[in-house]
Amino acid sequence: MKRLPSAGLPMGSNASPGLRVVPKNEEGSPYPKCSLLFRGMARLADLAIALGLFRVAGPAGTLIALLFLLLADGMLQGQSPGKRIFGIKVVYLPTRSAAQYRESVLRNAPFGLVVLLGMMPYPLGVGAFIAGALVICGIEGWKVLRDPLGLRLGDAWASTQVTDGKVVAGSPAIAQPSGPIREPGRLRSRSRDRQRYPLRRRTRCALP
Repeated sequence: MKRLPSAGLPMGSNASPGLRVVPKNEEGSPYPKCSLLFRGMARLADLAIALGLFRVAGPAGTLIALLFLLLADGMLQGQSPGKRIFGIKVVYLPTRSAAQYRESVLRNAPFGLVVLLGMMPYPLGVGAFIAGALVICGIEGWKVLRDPLGLRLGDAWASTQVTDGKVVAGSPAIAQPSGPIREPGRLRSRSRDRQRYPLRRRTRCALP
């Protein structure tokens, strides 16, 4: 199915407090680098969920945890449960839209490889898991720190970027509405008053 670019907000619409708008048609990525603290906390939350699934699911726990890690970023419109908690999301850069399951699998493939190494027979699997986690997580973390947009190898494969959930791609004009913003409740009350009490034409009274 062909993706459609995410539409910007209409002119004059009431933007949410703290919402930041970036140019939609700019080449490359218009998004600033996301907070590394939020990214790290979101990743820890997702790993905690994967560990819980591993413990609860019994013999199939490893497979279920692996599937969760691979598909997590496509579950909630570009947000894993951890990213939803900390207000960040994964954006598919070519269309400026939320990442889906395909992009989630591609960008999380390095971490999935770590889990696959751990599925090797004991005790080889334990050593392979620890070595893989140190090497892969070290490389990915180094890439995130050095890259100006916070892109790691998984993001390069999937053409994605982790962004602040309050940053949207659209028309810069919506950041500053041209007309004054009135309270919706006030507008509704005036409209209701006009329906209940229509204006009456003034009539001139004849003098006696």
